[in-house]
Amino acid sequence: MPRNSLKNDPASGDSVQVETVIPVTRRARARPGAKKAAQAEPGTSKIPRLTRLMALAIKFQDMIDRGEMKDYAEIAELGYVTRARVTQIMNLTLLAPDIQEEIIQGSEQTGTHAHERVLRRIARHPGWKDQRRGWEALKASRRVSSIDMLFAASPLRTHD
Repeated sequence: MPRNSLKNDPASGDSVQVETVIPVTRRARARPGAKKAAQAEPGTSKIPRLTRLMALAIKFQDMIDRGEMKDYAEIAELGYVTRARVTQIMNLTLLAPDIQEEIIQGSEQTGTHAHERVLRRIARHPGWKDQRRGWEALKASRRVSSIDMLFAASPLRTHD
């Protein structure tokens, strides 16, 4: 149990001595190839990060549409994040509906292990056909450079 004591030397007038006992426990190091101790219970699966972010974006948009939230700034303030981060999350709603559905389903085959940053690059393109090509390329190659090359080869389209 921690023990605290405060001693003041009245002779010196301005010195204070503080003694504290802090219990230290060592965490066991993970061996290479060993599973983490803090895993989910057997039979449950962890929801991929992109799946959670996509669901969050859809929920936020629904809250704005219903008038529960005024704008992204209000969401950012409530969630203690920056407005820029809320915008990044909300930009996922710009993806084609079938891509959003695959992300929400969250299976490993759909490429939801991909980084959000790469998905935001795909969402930047207004044409859903271009987004679908980028999504398929992401699932097939799992490399960021191939996504960039795909979009570099085709100009931005404003419609399907």
